Amino acid sequence: MDSILLGIRRAGDRPPGVTNSQYLLGFFISIAAAAILGFILVSTQVAYAKANQGMTYTIVLQFQVCLAFFATLICTIGSLINKDFSEMQREASDFDLGAKTYYLVLASNMVVWQLMFIGRVGIIFCTSSLFAGVMSASLLPISQIAAVITFHENFTGEKGMALALALWGFTSYFYGSYRNSRRQSPKPHEATERDTQPTK
Repeated sequence: MDSILLGIRRAGDRPPGVTNSQYLLGFFISIAAAAILGFILVSTQVAYAKANQGMTYTIVLQFQVCLAFFATLICTIGSLINKDFSEMQREASDFDLGAKTYYLVLASNMVVWQLMFIGRVGIIFCTSSLFAGVMSASLLPISQIAAVITFHENFTGEKGMALALALWGFTSYFYGSYRNSRRQSPKPHEATERDTQPTK
């Protein structure tokens, strides 16, 4: 809901030269990408559950390496077909901080994303795909706040509402998990009475 709210204000952070149809297309592609990510998170948990051997974090890392390899392969083929590498050279030459800084930003971006993916599969391994999805959804408004602080963007009412919705969903998830754990765990006096009852 918070990501949808951020996309409603089409005239806010749109780059110059981008039409309404292009902006909407990018927005709906982002929503489709988020849906695919949710499918991947659930599929990852199902794959862990249906594994024929006991899952360890080493196997989880191997799982992520396979995902990263095929994702890189597909993206490389798509970039070659679309001639994106020549476009990257043009962007590097036009980058204000220089071409070396441009490629350094790309490389560091890849490293950070891989670390995030490793952490995400670790979250699924230790908890659930739902919690991994909640964490991913919470990062979007936080990145908007970081853009406001770093790049001095306008903090609009839509961004404030998106942040409030994300924090609300994040807090609701933890509160619901806390209530469920309290409901499932026996109370101290009940556990004591059950332990002291004679066995038949």
